[in-house]
Amino acid sequence: MQNPFEAREIWFLTGSQGLYGPETLDQVAAQSRMIAETLDGADGIPVKIIWKPVLTDRDAIRETALAANSDPACVGVIAWMHTFSPAKMWIQGLDALRTPLLHLHTQANIELPWASIDMDFMNLNQAAHGDREFGYIATRLGVNRKTVVGHASDAGVQAKIGRWARAATGWAEMHSLKLARFGDNMRGVAVTEGDKTEAELRLGVSVNTWGVNDLVAVVDAVEDSAIDALVAEYEELYEVVPELRKGGERHQSLRYGARQELGLRTFLEEGGFGAFTTNFEDLGGLRQLPGLAVQRLMADGYGFGAEGDWKTAILVRVAAVMGHGLPGGASLMEDYTYELTPGHEQILGAHMLEVSPSLTTAKPSLEIHPLGIGDREDPVRLKFTADAGPAVVVALSDMRERFRLVANVVEVVEPAQELPKLPVACAVWEPAPDFATSAECWLTAGAAHHTVMTTAVGLEVWEDLATIGDLELAVIDQDTTVRSFTQDLRTNQVFHRLAQGF
Repeated sequence: MQNPFEAREIWFLTGSQGLYGPETLDQVAAQSRMIAETLDGADGIPVKIIWKPVLTDRDAIRETALAANSDPACVGVIAWMHTFSPAKMWIQGLDALRTPLLHLHTQANIELPWASIDMDFMNLNQAAHGDREFGYIATRLGVNRKTVVGHASDAGVQAKIGRWARAATGWAEMHSLKLARFGDNMRGVAVTEGDKTEAELRLGVSVNTWGVNDLVAVVDAVEDSAIDALVAEYEELYEVVPELRKGGERHQSLRYGARQELGLRTFLEEGGFGAFTTNFEDLGGLRQLPGLAVQRLMADGYGFGAEGDWKTAILVRVAAVMGHGLPGGASLMEDYTYELTPGHEQILGAHMLEVSPSLTTAKPSLEIHPLGIGDREDPVRLKFTADAGPAVVVALSDMRERFRLVANVVEVVEPAQELPKLPVACAVWEPAPDFATSAECWLTAGAAHHTVMTTAVGLEVWEDLATIGDLELAVIDQDTTVRSFTQDLRTNQVFHRLAQGF
């Protein structure tokens, strides 16, 4: 995946007014440049921070908001009231703003120069109440935003801004994302259904369907020389079982797996797609259900959903974008079965074939095993166990009048024993706050059985994304109780239904 942050930027807006005179405004400009440059140079902020001239009147503020909305490179704006910027000046601009907003409550200096403070210093450095004026009008207007407090040089402040910048980029990615469904949804399944028109309206994602044989034509046209090169790459990267190696009795199955990957890549690249779905009930002329190809495409940042689950494909893509450059990865995941020993409850997650190797730092094994569904040849796939460590499992459900995100904070653990007969990649995790509470809340929320597991970005990024997109987010973490969670769902339902209007 190309760096999703490289061509994007966040604008740094500074509020003041003409009351203090040109000399003070020159100081405001110099100090706001310094704050913007500090943020732009921070390792934890992946998006360029672009300083904009100080704003002192409502027309300039509104024009800047409209410019941010129309600039495809701009994924967000940071606002700071250096001096006292009367908030009525910001009404039209904030009302017009459609770009994610972060309110930075900071000041130019860290320490107060106690012995030299005079009224000139006080007039210049009054963000302490200038930002309160801004916060009031943003709340009065109902503007969703993230608020970060502290000096711009502080590592914790930079980390919070960096996480928000990732979420803002994820939101921008949704609005340029094209998703290809190869075939339809698995028959008879409810949760993978959804309103694709509403998805484009609320999330910005274009979701459309192509016949599987449109893909087959591209797969069949792949050159043998390209297959040779890719198979050689497999043998370098993975522990390829002998039967799949050159000269092995199942080598042609591996070559077909490579053919599928090359065909899928070509189809997705030529169509400008960032995510896709397949369905084992609709394989057309494909000889295998794609396994290896899907795993490697996810590891490269493509979104994927099995059985036609386009909502999960969106999540996988967005998680990959938001986590770009961080350790860990993002993958389709499915809760499969449980370890229910009292006090040691765990969830074993996997899928038929498609778990991304971005979840492991180990060298996967490339194997072939029978698949009892799909009525096709045995598919090739990568087998491994996800690395231990913190993760978040997130589902997206269509609740008719809105989309609901449900996020569970989990700890991925090493399996208690070997899994010699499990023919697929997997992850084992312990959900917060405990297994029973997590499962009861998940079921109560109507959360999907397909999820994205991300080991790269934590809960705060998903919270920021939900705030930016005005999406319902139900969180299950160490502080969750069934009673509070159930009440939050009821409150959310009332809020989001009222917010829709009549």
